[in-house]
Amino acid sequence: MFDLFSEIEEPERKELQALRKELEEQNYKYYVLNAPTMSDQEFDLKMHRLQDLEKQFPDMFDPKSPTQHVGSDLGKKGFEQVKHRYPMLSLANSYSREEIEDWVRKLPAGVEIVCELKYDGLSISLWYEHGVLVKALTRGDGQQGDNVIENIKTIPSIPWRIERDDIPEFFELRGEVLLPWERFEALNKEREEQEEPLFANPRNAASGTLKLQDPREVARRGLEAYLYYMLGENLPGKTHFERLDTAKQWGFHISEAIKVCHSVDEVMAYIAYWDTERKNLPVATDGIVLKVNNLAQQDELGYTAKTPRWAIAYKFPAEKQLTLLKEITYQVGRTGVVTPVANLEPVQLSGTIVQRATLHNEDFIKQLDIRPGDRVWVEKGGEIIPKITGKENRPTPNNVLRTATGSPIGQSPSPVKGGELDSATDTLPFREGLGVGFPTHCPECGTELVRIPGEAAWRCPNENGCPPQIKGKIEHFVSRKAMNIDGLGEETIDLFYRKGLLHNIADIYDLKLEDIAVQERLGEKSAQNILDGIEASKQVPWARVLFALGIRMVGETTAKKIARKYNTIDALQWATAEQLCAIEDVGPQIAENIVKFFEDIRNLEILSRLRDAGLQFESITDEQLPISNVLEGQSIVISGTFAQHSRDEYKALIESHGGKNVGSVSKKTSFILAGENMGPEKRKKAEELGVKMITEEEFLEMIK
Repeated sequence: MFDLFSEIEEPERKELQALRKELEEQNYKYYVLNAPTMSDQEFDLKMHRLQDLEKQFPDMFDPKSPTQHVGSDLGKKGFEQVKHRYPMLSLANSYSREEIEDWVRKLPAGVEIVCELKYDGLSISLWYEHGVLVKALTRGDGQQGDNVIENIKTIPSIPWRIERDDIPEFFELRGEVLLPWERFEALNKEREEQEEPLFANPRNAASGTLKLQDPREVARRGLEAYLYYMLGENLPGKTHFERLDTAKQWGFHISEAIKVCHSVDEVMAYIAYWDTERKNLPVATDGIVLKVNNLAQQDELGYTAKTPRWAIAYKFPAEKQLTLLKEITYQVGRTGVVTPVANLEPVQLSGTIVQRATLHNEDFIKQLDIRPGDRVWVEKGGEIIPKITGKENRPTPNNVLRTATGSPIGQSPSPVKGGELDSATDTLPFREGLGVGFPTHCPECGTELVRIPGEAAWRCPNENGCPPQIKGKIEHFVSRKAMNIDGLGEETIDLFYRKGLLHNIADIYDLKLEDIAVQERLGEKSAQNILDGIEASKQVPWARVLFALGIRMVGETTAKKIARKYNTIDALQWATAEQLCAIEDVGPQIAENIVKFFEDIRNLEILSRLRDAGLQFESITDEQLPISNVLEGQSIVISGTFAQHSRDEYKALIESHGGKNVGSVSKKTSFILAGENMGPEKRKKAEELGVKMITEEEFLEMIK
């Protein structure tokens, strides 16, 4: 048969094929990997261009084209795949208010339009039979999705059962699973402390969380859900708004921002209002959804191959600014990862001044071909994390690259044992193939960088001789969730390192009053406070000590699970990788990191000194046993600040007395432990639902 594609030479036809391939790759990154490399607006513009080209060349129609199906999040293992009763289509997107006005005016006269916030999360389909939740499906490929019901059951606002007489035999509710800003920031902070890749925005975080295999970890992260559409047979109501109101009466979480509009002016006023007000919401939104209200009119308007004709989404354009990339610096983290950072001419975005943005890794710089002197586009991913999305005209680059400490890259830093500098030029060599180059050696200590197969980052392996890694390990060790040693902050640790008082974590327990008191900005009182904090840290339980050691990828939660299995450091030291992998959430890479940690003689020497100092290397009592069951069966929300204990300590107290910590307020919340400056959204929700709020003193009395 004549191979049409091999004979096509026209540029437009080649562009069509290239766009199909590019957009399929972006769909995979967005839906499966949760790591998109293209903005929503750029994706939509390219999709519109592809649609135009396919109209121009109808002979090149392909049912597998991205224009003919929605993106798919299938492909994750461990979930049952179920066919949707009703296909889950996507929405047509527009970034133009003029296009939205045209869409409204083309509708039949007198049509009511429901305007809703477009929540930026992961689509979900909830199936109820006789009032019982039986399935919870992701969008998947639009025809079938993954059944993630056990993870969905961890969301407090989604009822498992509805006890009412007016419930139909079957109905389906669709909505969006979200990670609230507060939980998103906390999750990224945890990942940053472990030097794990940060989630770019709450949508990626929510998607990644919902596909985890451990519902307990899903529950810990605190997902939320907003529902926005009901389907089924013999359902109450003749309009979309009536059905949502019914769902609200049945106990479902329906947004209060929904409004029925009767004119173009009302629609545009709604868009204008929420373009600003959405920034005060506890969850991410990226636009407005417009739907024809009357369900019979929806049926008349029908569908295209992948979108309904009775609905459209207006996407808020991402706020971005063009600014000068002054220089690229290289930061070395606690685990040795070398991260390039763009230092920018200050620019205002979403109400804050942005001067720095991560460049992620070598591959990212290479992909965008970014160099000092370029004028680059800066956006705020999810309106929180600054990111560079492109560049404009380039002047001749002659800027000097610098390390994070300010010394020019290409000029040798202070000699460090293990560094491999070019003796002929006394400079650090760079990798070829980039306009700016990427150092082959650590910009701080000169050690040759390594790249672990399957990872994008270059890493300095000189963990015991590289200053940022040494200081980073000490900072992690003394942090609040680890040994919690007051007085040893980042600046003090840097001072003590420069003065030769600290070279590793064991040196902390050799500090003396007279050595501390003579240091800059410190006196005898401050020195005594530091020593008191060091002494108190000797009572920190074994699980937190394990976390404090800073073994790569062993976070706070994982450390607790390991400590529960191995209640002494001696037992853990002789565990094999296979035995470690039997622990929940411990995979081959974490197991290998633990084994390697105990194989390093330098680590064993430090552990010996820490043992001699009196640290808890075994569980004195079973730290996992509950103290009482006084809170058994109760779901408790913590909000505000407290005088007698930290929030983390109160969370531990709740668990130790049989209670469950939850992140958001719902009708299932037993009570709120309310401190000073309680979150206004939580207070408002509690008052609406009649959820009891108790003080710190009342709670402590409750648990005796």
